[in-house]
Amino acid sequence: MAADFGLGFAALLLVAGVVALYAGAELLVAGAGRLALGIGLRAATVGVTVIAFATTAPELFVATIGALDVSTDVGLGAVLGSNIANIGLVLGVAALIRPLPVGGLVMRRHVPTMVLAAVLLVVLGVDGTLGRLEGVVFLLVLFVFTGYLLYAASADSLPLDDTPETDADSRDGVSLRDIGLVLAGLLALVLGSRWLISGGTDLLEALGFSDLFIGLTVLALGTSLPELAASAVGAIRDETGFAVGNVVGSNIYNILAVLGIVAVITPIEISPGTIRFEFPYLLGFTLLLVGLMAHGRRLSRLDGALLLAGYVGFIYLLLP
Repeated sequence: MAADFGLGFAALLLVAGVVALYAGAELLVAGAGRLALGIGLRAATVGVTVIAFATTAPELFVATIGALDVSTDVGLGAVLGSNIANIGLVLGVAALIRPLPVGGLVMRRHVPTMVLAAVLLVVLGVDGTLGRLEGVVFLLVLFVFTGYLLYAASADSLPLDDTPETDADSRDGVSLRDIGLVLAGLLALVLGSRWLISGGTDLLEALGFSDLFIGLTVLALGTSLPELAASAVGAIRDETGFAVGNVVGSNIYNILAVLGIVAVITPIEISPGTIRFEFPYLLGFTLLLVGLMAHGRRLSRLDGALLLAGYVGFIYLLLP
């Protein structure tokens, strides 16, 4: 009876963690975006920097807290699993609902960096460790990528976000409400990360699963749920313009920012099994996505079914 209560409480914590992460990301995106506009950043610049990083906050908090409180397997598993889930589950489900267009800017600016990030992870991690030097390399590549995006956004003569409303917003200045949104979002992310890690770890450890499996499945899925919800709802409402770009950007920041920061804080040990299975699967899945996007500049329902089948196959192969 006590064991059943413990598992029930763990499941409750896990669900509460997912909800808190989703709410925290939403609050952080809203507050940080308005703050950035308030201090004079252009809307297009905010979209490619502040918003992109804020939407990666769940993975960052879960990976960092998991690595410090449990093991680096949790942090690495959360990032690998989240990137694979973003491709197979998020884009797969969204494309099944409605074919997704792939913008030219995404193919030129974001997709090459997504592939570079995946290749860097495999190459730098093949020796079994991501240390502080590798973390610095990730962060330097992220710095160059973000700088390029800022330059490209400022060079665009007619950015999509530059409307009279956003120009008016940018003159409102910094408000206490926006600061409160950011602080509330950060608090929700911290609490949600701890609840998700605690609940997911207790639940699966009681069933005999490893820390890496926990990160690859429950924690990865939990941090990808905001992207899944947003993409699915966008597809239902026929608002699919940014679905692919958001996932590609999230996968870039997950590797370069999240693993970069975690590796600088504490070295990440990589098991031989991860090098043999998860690394090739992530790289192959990433290249498959690029091939599908390049063919016709959209993801069809057939493409979505293929991506979703790939994700289901990944989870099946993970099972003991």
